Amino acid sequence: MAEWEGKSKGTVTGYKIFTFIIKKIGLNSAYFLLFFVSLYYCLFNYRQTREIYKYFRFRRKNTFLNSIVNTYRNNYVFGQTLIDKVAITSGLENKFTYEFDGIELIHQLAQEQKGGVMISAHIGNFEVSQHFMDEFEKKIHLVTTDEERKAIKKYLESVTAKPKIDFIVVQNDMSHIFRINEVLSNEEIICFTGDRYFPGNKTLEADFLEQTAKFPAGPFLISSRLQCPVLFVYVMREKNKHYHFYARKAEFKNRDAQGLLESYIHNIEGMLEKYPLQWFNYYNFWK
Repeated sequence: MAEWEGKSKGTVTGYKIFTFIIKKIGLNSAYFLLFFVSLYYCLFNYRQTREIYKYFRFRRKNTFLNSIVNTYRNNYVFGQTLIDKVAITSGLENKFTYEFDGIELIHQLAQEQKGGVMISAHIGNFEVSQHFMDEFEKKIHLVTTDEERKAIKKYLESVTAKPKIDFIVVQNDMSHIFRINEVLSNEEIICFTGDRYFPGNKTLEADFLEQTAKFPAGPFLISSRLQCPVLFVYVMREKNKHYHFYARKAEFKNRDAQGLLESYIHNIEGMLEKYPLQWFNYYNFWK
């Protein structure tokens, strides 16, 4: 399949090994082991390696050699975000530093007398966003299509803290729409990821990094019709175990889903210009 499969890579054994190292030996030892694990995935996961290489070679205009090097670096940084997610949600958040850029926009959104919307993407490490979003006036619900394999999910639940935000998993029978409507009716906050869709779902098209790509229509159709602010939010990894949280207000006209999508794309392109290694869609995004 060229499309996204809806599930993460990896095995329970791999997660157990890294969790043991993180808790018993330390984060730096886990990062060291990751050098070899990343090389393994680059060499033996051809489909993923090919798509990320194409991202660097044709979307970022890297040279042939730099594209190869950055493909490996991308795998390594992605592995770091997985390690960090386990560490932060296992009580080791004090091993990291955090920077807030636009957090006041989320406070304002939480104070609105109506529902609110945030839209993120599979860049950076948004899965640790719960560290930033557990003390607002309104409950935040994250709509996600990235469902872990059941065995991995069960294991992670046994070694990490209970999530501080609610998760709404996209279902093939569209039952998640009722939960989204319920959340908005209760004047709470919905957070979408706007860069993945299941085959067969309604999509919107727009130019992204100089080539047309498809995006899920739902987040942009819903968000553009609500009489409330829409924020773009990301949590990006920086050097020395430092995370930078960004929140930006979306600029668009009411009921203009295409305009909202284009504003979203412009925002992501800016993030990737600053953090080119942190694109984590491992499939043929521009098919």
